[in-house]
Parts: sequence; C-alpha cells; structure tokens
Amino acid sequence: MAQRASLLVAILGGALAAILTLGPRILDVRDLGWLLHGTLGPDPVAYLLAWKYFAISPWSWPLGLNPLYGLELSSAIFYVDAVPLMAFIAKALRPLVEIPQYWGPWMVLSAALQAALAWRLLGLAVRDPVARALGALLFAWQPLLLNRMGGHFALVSQWAILWALWLCLRPEARRQTLHWLGCLGLIAMLNPYVMAMCLALWVADWVTRALRGAPRSDLALQVLAVPAVVAAALWAVGYFTVSGEVVPMGLHYGQVQLDLTAPFDAVEWGRLLPALPGLRHWEHGGSYLGAGALLLLGVAAAMALRGGGVGAVLRRYAVLILVLLGMLCFAISNRVGVAGQVITLFELPAPAARLAEMLRSSERFFWPLAYAAIFAAVALLAARLPNPRLRLLLAAAFLLQMVDIDAGMAKFRALVAEAPRIAAERLPDPFWSQAALRHVRVRAVPAANFGLQWEPVARFAARHRLPTDAVYLSRVDPAAIRSLNARTLADLAAGRWERGTLYVLRDEATRALVARRADSGRDLLAVIDGVRVFAPGWFAR
Repeated sequence: MAQRASLLVAILGGALAAILTLGPRILDVRDLGWLLHGTLGPDPVAYLLAWKYFAISPWSWPLGLNPLYGLELSSAIFYVDAVPLMAFIAKALRPLVEIPQYWGPWMVLSAALQAALAWRLLGLAVRDPVARALGALLFAWQPLLLNRMGGHFALVSQWAILWALWLCLRPEARRQTLHWLGCLGLIAMLNPYVMAMCLALWVADWVTRALRGAPRSDLALQVLAVPAVVAAALWAVGYFTVSGEVVPMGLHYGQVQLDLTAPFDAVEWGRLLPALPGLRHWEHGGSYLGAGALLLLGVAAAMALRGGGVGAVLRRYAVLILVLLGMLCFAISNRVGVAGQVITLFELPAPAARLAEMLRSSERFFWPLAYAAIFAAVALLAARLPNPRLRLLLAAAFLLQMVDIDAGMAKFRALVAEAPRIAAERLPDPFWSQAALRHVRVRAVPAANFGLQWEPVARFAARHRLPTDAVYLSRVDPAAIRSLNARTLADLAAGRWERGTLYVLRDEATRALVARRADSGRDLLAVIDGVRVFAPGWFAR
C-alpha cells in the first residue's frame, strides 16, 4: 500500500510540473490560441497546421502520410515533429470526439510518465517509499524535460530514456525482449532523437548480457526483432517518405553542441545559481540540472570519494558507461565549447558529417548520462544513509529544485498566459474568404521550406482546407524543391496558369515574371495584407 501511494504521489507530482510550467489552459483541447499566437515560436504553429491537414486526410499506408500539407513537398506527420503516435490516436477518435489539439494533454501525460518510470528505475536501489517518491519527482521537475515544453513537444518523451535505463540496470531479464520491443517501438513513433538514445542503450544492454552469458536464442531473437519493429514503426509514421539528400532545417552538427558549463549554467532557468558564460544557440538552458539535482550529485560524489565499492559497480556496468560516455562525446561534438568559447579539435569526414547532420542538435545526447548520474547519486545515498536522513536530504533537494527552476517555469507560464484563446487572423482582408471559395489550392512561389510568409499563408489555407506548399517541415528533399520551382516558374513564364490555383509570389522577380503574361482585365495581381497574390481569371467570373 505504501509503495502504491508513493507511485501515485510521483505521478501526480510529475503531472503538476507540466501544468505549472505552461498553465492549466493547455489541458483544454479546444484552446488553440497558445499554439497559434507565436509566443512559443513557430514550431507549435507548424504542428497545429500539419495536424489540421492530417486530421482531414483519408487513412493511408503508411499511416503517417500527410499529402495535403506541402503538395509536391509533402511527406508525413513524422517530419513536422508533431508526435505521430498521438496524431494517430486523435485521428482515430475523430468519429467519436473532435480533438483540436492534443499537445497539452500529451505533455502532462509525459511528465507523469517521466515520474512513474523514474519511480520504477529508483526501485532498483531505493526501498523506502517516501524517498522513492521524492527521488522520482527530481526527474520530472527537471529543466532537461521542462525546457522542451517551450516549443519542442515531441522531446518530452524522455520517459523512454528512463525505461531504457531500467532495462539496462535491472538484474533479471524477464520479458526483456518484449520490454525492448515496446520501448523502442513506441519511441520510434514519437521522436527520432530519443529513439537514437534508446537504441544506443539497447546495444549496451545486449552486449552486456551477451558478455554475461545470456541464452543465445534470446540474444538472437532480440537482434532480429528489435530492428524489425523499429523499422516497421518508422515506416508507419512516414520516416521513409523523404528520399534523396535530406536537408535539416537550421544550424548544422557541431553548431548546436553541449557547452561543458551547460549542466551548471542556470541561464533563465535557475533562480538560485548565476548564469555562466556559455553557448547561446537554440538549445541553451536545456542541459541545466537545477540546484537540487546538483546538490544531490555533489553530496553523492563526496560520499563516493570517501567510501569504497564504486569500482566494482563501474566494472559491472562498463559497457553501459562506455555507451553513455560515447553519447556525451557526440553531444560535445568535434567543436568543443567551454564557457562560450569553441575549439575545433578536428574536421569530420564527409560521410560521418552527413550522418551526424541527421541528429544535428547534439546537445540533447547529454540527457541519458544526466539521468543515469541522478539515479546513481540517489542509489549511492540510499545505500549509505539511514532512511530518515535519506528522506531529509531528498526533501531538501526537491524543495531547492522547486524554488530554483520556478524562474524558468514562470517564464513559460507567462508566454502561454499572454496568448489569447483565439489567435488573431494574420490575413484579415475580405479578399481571402472570397479567394477560398474560388480556388482549390495555394502555391507559394518560389517554393521553399520555411519560406517567406509561410505561416500566414498556411494558416489561411488550413482554415479553408486548401492544400498548400507554404509549409514548415523539419526535413525536406532539396531536389523536390528544385524540381517544383523549375516546373512552376516555367509555367508562369509561359503564361500557363494552373487551374484553380491561388499564387502567392514571394519575391519581386516572380511578380515581374507573372506581370509580363497576366491580363489585367481578367487576372488579379495585387498586394493584399502585405502578401503579393496572383489570382488568374479573378475578374472573368
């Protein structure tokens, strides 16, 4: 009974962390303002727009196909980081209940799962239910997790890392293959970064158990079944829909790396510790551990230095530790950042650089080591302190953590509170409503991913259920963009207007190209709400 109560406290405390980070309004599935208003950046806008198209598209194989969002540039819901598995569930429920947005409930659920799986992981070393619940809360009230709620919603699936660590550390191997299939199959349908981390942990566990003499049949089954399940899950969400030389958005590998001061750098997340000099790329603040966790790690490190037995543990989990350190090296990259200064150690060979590009936000690969270190600290303290002192220390650490990271939580709460429940229209002119009735698609020329005015155009198109190539995707095939532009610009130059298409002209060169062929008595060429539009045959109807 005490352990069940301990688990319930952990789950409720984890959910509360998410609610206090963004505010309770995120639980209202009808509230779209905090997503569309833009205070959390452009990513939530793209999630919502992609979901609007995916929700109304017929089911297909693979399940994640999203052909209306992007037209020739379209791929799948996977390539918008919109939590594909949740999109499948929400779409399947549409005949019964409309779910305009699922990200708020998803983040609360993930924070609760984070605490629940931390509680399970700590159960390997902590028997006292009070200490176990307090320790689990430190994993959920954690900037590593909560910082992702500022716009990168799929990355709150860090509970899968805790599940994988539990599988690596538990002594028995009962249903080990089924657990790995469940863990990796689920995370493959949620986020590729966390999936890559969990796959690395699976390799560590497989090698460790092979060295310890696990049955060969079990090992052979795993090595066949795990890649097959992961591949099937990736196929279902649409991972294989983008071909060619896939180009990620934004900075490249080695430009979004872990600064060695980042775990201690409070930036805007900490109230009690100062901000340190460090890299200030888009991941900054996402590796700060919090004052409470740092206190716990410091006390545990001091005890480890005074006592013995640490060497035996390191030898027992040598493979896991090597894999964790390998992910740390990937997080640091070949361009080492120290207090904001970058030293390039070497240049990556071209094949390695292309592979690294797929996971370019490498700072995130610090997470598995960070969570493993927090677990190791609590486990060591549980082994060396009597329960009353352990409870007191963990309670102090958790309270310190709460006070410290409320600075970052308050910032996110304010951003959400600032957004109106109904976001203002970006294109209010009556022209747009009329255009929606007279066109069947919207093209932005030249085509681009995250191109000029993509958001207002895509919002207009989504509101009226018009397919569009004005999109923001996490990955695109540049050959598809080049091909689309070559065809579209050639058609415009020849005066071949695509029937039923409203054109948005992104630059003056394209406007001039159209103007040479447009008929001012039939066609509309104008600037409306700051957007250059071309509506062939507008005056002929």
